[in-house]
Amino acid sequence: MNKEKESPEELRERLRQEELKGNPAGGVHGGGLQDLVGGLGWKGTGILILILLIATVFYFAFFN
Repeated sequence: MNKEKESPEELRERLRQEELKGNPAGGVHGGGLQDLVGGLGWKGTGILILILLIATVFYFAFFN
C-alpha cells in the first residue's frame, strides 16, 4: 500500500513491526499482553477473560 494513503493504525502497526525487526527482544511498550490482546481481537479477548473467570470460580469452588 502507498505510504501516503496509510491510515494511522496501519502506520503504527508498520512502525511497530519495523521496530521489532530491529530489536526482537523488546519494543517501546515491552510487548507481552498488548501483543496478545491485539492479536486476538475483541472476541478472542472476551473469550479469554470468560475462561479466566470460569477457571477462578472452579478453583474457589473445588479447592477451598
